[in-house]
Amino acid sequence: MSVREIRLLGDPVLKTVSDPVVVVDDRIRGLVDDLLDSVRLPGRAGVAAAQIGVNLRAFSYNVDGQIGYILNPEIIELSGEPQLVDEGCLSVPGLWFPTLRHPFARARGTDLDGTVIEVSGTGVMAQALQHETDHLDGLVYLDRLDKPARREAMKQVRESAWF
Repeated sequence: MSVREIRLLGDPVLKTVSDPVVVVDDRIRGLVDDLLDSVRLPGRAGVAAAQIGVNLRAFSYNVDGQIGYILNPEIIELSGEPQLVDEGCLSVPGLWFPTLRHPFARARGTDLDGTVIEVSGTGVMAQALQHETDHLDGLVYLDRLDKPARREAMKQVRESAWF
């Protein structure tokens, strides 16, 4: 299909809780193709459907050569003490802030055939699973920052050329 334009902070779709995928049809298959095409670009660990303007619970990931997608993902396990990890977002370009994330995450959802799948990992994969699921819940990583860091982040957003 195609690489889709990434929506930027300020677009209402990024603050909207995504609807579940109910029926897999050609539109959903096209969405998955677009998510996979969009995440394959260098420097991308994940792309949520909301980031390409589609209010549905789906995301793609690209971590350590492992590329895939998941429909209707739910985080079913988080473990380890949350740690501050540098985090950025395609929807908030150029900004990186330490964000609390669990070092292990497991998500469960389905594939296009309706088969239940699980994706899990540590490090960047754990971070991506948490980050992309947040997008589907209407959150961007800046929402997870403590007040002083969030205040500084929003100042930098307002001063950015893209905002």
